[in-house]
Amino acid sequence: MTKQEQAKKDYLAGMKYKDIASKYEVSINTVKSWKNRYGWQRGAPTKKSMHTKPKKGAHKITKGAVEKITDNDELTEKQKRFCLFYLQRFNATWAYQQAYECSYEVANAKGPSLLVKDSIKLMLKELKKQQSQELYVDANDIMQGYLKQATADVTDVVEFETVKRLKWQKDYSKNGKYGPKSNPYDYVPVIDPDTGKQDFYFEQVVKLRDSKEIDTSNIKSIRIDKGEAVVEMYDKQKALKELLERLPDLNANDSQVVINVKLPEVNKDASD
Repeated sequence: MTKQEQAKKDYLAGMKYKDIASKYEVSINTVKSWKNRYGWQRGAPTKKSMHTKPKKGAHKITKGAVEKITDNDELTEKQKRFCLFYLQRFNATWAYQQAYECSYEVANAKGPSLLVKDSIKLMLKELKKQQSQELYVDANDIMQGYLKQATADVTDVVEFETVKRLKWQKDYSKNGKYGPKSNPYDYVPVIDPDTGKQDFYFEQVVKLRDSKEIDTSNIKSIRIDKGEAVVEMYDKQKALKELLERLPDLNANDSQVVINVKLPEVNKDASD
């Protein structure tokens, strides 16, 4: 068995680059060149673990960044996943929760502490450099972002309707089905004296749409205030102003301006 074949066996067994290099008295770069030249690949689960599907509204992870972190043998697989998820939103708590599949409370405690580890900081620095070399943002990308904000509608995020509710009142009796045993009661209809029928009222119902079904990049913030969800969208007027400032100056005779910006595709089946 050649030195390269023995090194491959050690690599597939999980040995790190530096340990292989030391064992066979070669440089780490030599070991990496063997890996690339002879196509060494560890088990499928390791490769699969590097697939972090971008969430809606998240930053794109480039192919080069994934390849770079896959070659790193200083971090655990979960630490690698943490780095990739962190690049999507730059949120240590969220990244830890996704990578380690734990509760928010655990992630909130451990995510920020993991972020300050030297090995993690170095990896993120290298990944950010790789990202900057592969990602390019031009004026049209910025225009599309403002256009999404300017055309967003609150109904993209919430749905509301008016619901008719029947009126009921408590009727206290010893055979009542509700309440404490000492004072049971039933619910009986409230009758409208003018119609002789059960009275009713209208209630405004507002519901948040499932985050998996909407583009959350148009949402500025969501918070709970006095037990109710408060959704804040980006300022449409500000977005429109930014768009106008980036358009060419309008002449007096101009009747329209064509903006070469690609809008999100509409699902025809959903709109029927």
